[in-house]
Amino acid sequence: MATSTTTSTPPRRRLNTNPHARILHGGATSSSASTPCSPLKKLNLMDPQQPLPQKQPLDGGSALVRDWAGLSPELLSVIMAHLSPADRLGIAQLVCSSWRKVCRDPYIWRSVDISHYSWERVTDVEALCAQAVDRSCGGLVSLSLECFGSDKLLADIASKSGQLKRLRLVSCHEVSDQGFSTAVQKLLFLEELEISYSALSKDALVAAGQYCPFLKSLKLNQAGYRRPRIENDKEATAIAENMPGLRHLQVFGNKLTNLGLEAILNGCRHLESLDIRQCFNVNLEGDLEKRCRRQIKQLRCPFDSTDDYPYNPEIPDYGSTDEDGYPSGFSDPELSTDGEYYGFSGDSEVSDEEFN
Repeated sequence: MATSTTTSTPPRRRLNTNPHARILHGGATSSSASTPCSPLKKLNLMDPQQPLPQKQPLDGGSALVRDWAGLSPELLSVIMAHLSPADRLGIAQLVCSSWRKVCRDPYIWRSVDISHYSWERVTDVEALCAQAVDRSCGGLVSLSLECFGSDKLLADIASKSGQLKRLRLVSCHEVSDQGFSTAVQKLLFLEELEISYSALSKDALVAAGQYCPFLKSLKLNQAGYRRPRIENDKEATAIAENMPGLRHLQVFGNKLTNLGLEAILNGCRHLESLDIRQCFNVNLEGDLEKRCRRQIKQLRCPFDSTDDYPYNPEIPDYGSTDEDGYPSGFSDPELSTDGEYYGFSGDSEVSDEEFN
């Protein structure tokens, strides 16, 4: 009988919302792309009242081209904040001295998202992440890691990012309970935490609840499945007993039962939103359903639509396997094999004189 195994990568996202590929060529970016909070956020790069600098082409033709080197530092900061960390540490800072100066600005490193799509051409993603954290100069407030990470890296990040408020770990299988628990002891101001498709257990949740008193939002997501039927309320109990200040909780695909749900309702009295989609061990009916709808403002039930879920919500069939040896619904990710590769074994310093 074939034995099914799980892959170390998360369910593929439905859309690649990474906008950096079009920035350097003057293309528009998605209006939903997130940027760090800044007084510059009201600048509209596509506003015709704020035209980009232009210059005549060298061949004397009639067409105008954008003078990217002539952009103000403020506009450059807005643009650079949309680029992936790999591009900011790589090609962008090699364009000219003004671009390199902006790439060194700690402001554009307050939010670092190193997701699966942003490091496909990077040879050492942990070195890239370490450099990005160093560039923030202690001002990092939001960090997203996907498909990589280790206890050593997380410890280094925590020691340099005491102001971190948002941490997202997706398929970071090399991060252990002990490593995570040690790191969060230094993240006292953490408000939002996501631990999805990882090997972390209830011990990590206990540590987060004990050392992060301002924690308001938790996402603990995994692949939901109906068979074999496994019930486990340990994570729900850890949340209920250690995170009384939670406002938002998402436990997509969790194995909790009605008892675990009741524990959360009892322990997290300030919950405003609760997402238990694909938690098929929960039988939401009768008095329990009435209590949930009375106590929770925004409730997502086990069989509610998953259209807005950012990962692949397909329910794998653990009773059969595909030819590649993975349970149905999982496969190797399609990684790009062409294009340039960036190496980040060390912080390569390029002097401004090289651009003169």
